[in-house]
Amino acid sequence: MLKHLPLLFLLLLTTTSSVVSAQTSLDVYQIFKTKCAACHSNDDPQNGLDLQGEGNSDAEKMAIVRNNIVNVTPSNSFAAAQGQRYIYPGRIDKSMIFRKINQGLDSQITLHPDEGDPMPNSPFPSLSDPEKELIRQWILYGAPATGDLKVNNVLVTDMIEAYYDGNGAASFPDGPPPAPAPDEGFQIKMGPFFLPPNGEVEYLQKYALDLPADIEVNRLDFKIASYSHHFILYKFKDAATNTPSGLRTNANHFNINIVGAVQQAEDIKLPEGTSFFWKDDQVLDLNAHYINYSNTMIYQAEAYLNVYTQPSGTAAQEMITELLPNLSIPINNNGNLTTHNKLNLNLSHNTDSEVFIWALTGHTHKYGKDYTANLYTNSTESDLIYDAKCPEGVPGCPSPFFDYQHIPIRYFEPLFPARFNGSTAGIKHQAKWVNTGPSPVNFGFTSDDEMMVLIIMYTNDTTGIATTSLLDEKNPLTATTISPNPMANYSVIQVPENLGSIQLQLFDMLGNAIRPPEQHFETRIRLERRGLVPGVYLYRLADQQGRFHTGKIVVQ
Repeated sequence: MLKHLPLLFLLLLTTTSSVVSAQTSLDVYQIFKTKCAACHSNDDPQNGLDLQGEGNSDAEKMAIVRNNIVNVTPSNSFAAAQGQRYIYPGRIDKSMIFRKINQGLDSQITLHPDEGDPMPNSPFPSLSDPEKELIRQWILYGAPATGDLKVNNVLVTDMIEAYYDGNGAASFPDGPPPAPAPDEGFQIKMGPFFLPPNGEVEYLQKYALDLPADIEVNRLDFKIASYSHHFILYKFKDAATNTPSGLRTNANHFNINIVGAVQQAEDIKLPEGTSFFWKDDQVLDLNAHYINYSNTMIYQAEAYLNVYTQPSGTAAQEMITELLPNLSIPINNNGNLTTHNKLNLNLSHNTDSEVFIWALTGHTHKYGKDYTANLYTNSTESDLIYDAKCPEGVPGCPSPFFDYQHIPIRYFEPLFPARFNGSTAGIKHQAKWVNTGPSPVNFGFTSDDEMMVLIIMYTNDTTGIATTSLLDEKNPLTATTISPNPMANYSVIQVPENLGSIQLQLFDMLGNAIRPPEQHFETRIRLERRGLVPGVYLYRLADQQGRFHTGKIVVQ
């Protein structure tokens, strides 16, 4: 798997009149010049918007144009009142120019009548979808002044061309997931961004909410596709003015807290009486990690988050989330089992008192083989409270679950009391790996690295918290059947209708993937024997919403 590389390769101009070929900002300028400058010239700019610029070269002209539009408040009073800019780095929804050229490329952006007419005006031709996409990508990556946009050393312009020529796959081929009703909450979108075949990237994006008032968040519905490795939601403790806008690979994480983390689509409904507390000026940080498993197709990656809210002051208790990482996990590539432990005796939001755990989950990468967590009391390891080999993380399951790249979340309802006192009480967590790769690995952020992270969600009190379960929604994949079982030459996996794309993976009983992931669109999936030796295997199905189902298949 390719490791992600620095995104923006800054190509410095040796003189003010030099031109850097294939530079993304210059490609954007060519679109402005050919499609927009007829109405927005430098000598007679409509509404004062100059998209032609002045200078001896396109590079000089684009520098002028960029200065005219990036982070500049539009002359349209309605757009200005909505907090828009002509180009708002990182935010296409707040970029007036994209909103006016969009015309259906992004179905979630609708031009308000008070924003004026779409661009270009009739009789001038509209932009093509690849042209709109290039401008969208330029904005999402922060509207850089110079440099090519690349992912894994592949030009974004080349991927756009291939994708719109039909050589592409989308995270949500049936369109964006529905957003909450306006009186229930709002939706956050990250992306789209493109990955080359076998590519991989992890991006972060600063996202200012501009809320009308302080709010409480009682539900986070994460919508990520099956090619997603994880999605993490952080919140800054301040305005994050030192963190750059747009998609970035450098975390720049200062003065920040985690809110939630998932490894598959997950609808996190907090217990009644609890919520996350967000200020009216809250700035979030979105973190998406996608892997393109296709050998041939460009992948269009997107992530959505439906945020459900209630008025500030409604909840009795604040839900707190913390990461408990082990940053030193050297793992040799000798094929042997490697074990690391981490003892956490402190939580940042609690000192020497009882907390009440609502959720626990671990996180490893592809070499992971086990993840457990035990209470640590009186300087001694005690009760096992989390076991990732079990589908719900609950120790003692009869049917193991072996996909350690998508470790389950364990929920405790009622909340589980635990003590962190800084010396003799806390949690001890343990992870195991078998590295069969080409080189030793340590803690890192690509799927070729490894991780050991325990995520804990808790409150400091239980007063006012309801204990009835909110976690009993039916997973339609549990209605899956497989026959014949045992298998002779093949078996048929029958899944419910109207689920869209289904990903099938096959594992041996040690949790090793023995075939690449397969995408299926039919309700009857034929699983061929194809050289499987007699024995017991595990299959895993995941739908577009990230819901999964595991089962056993016996080969005669």
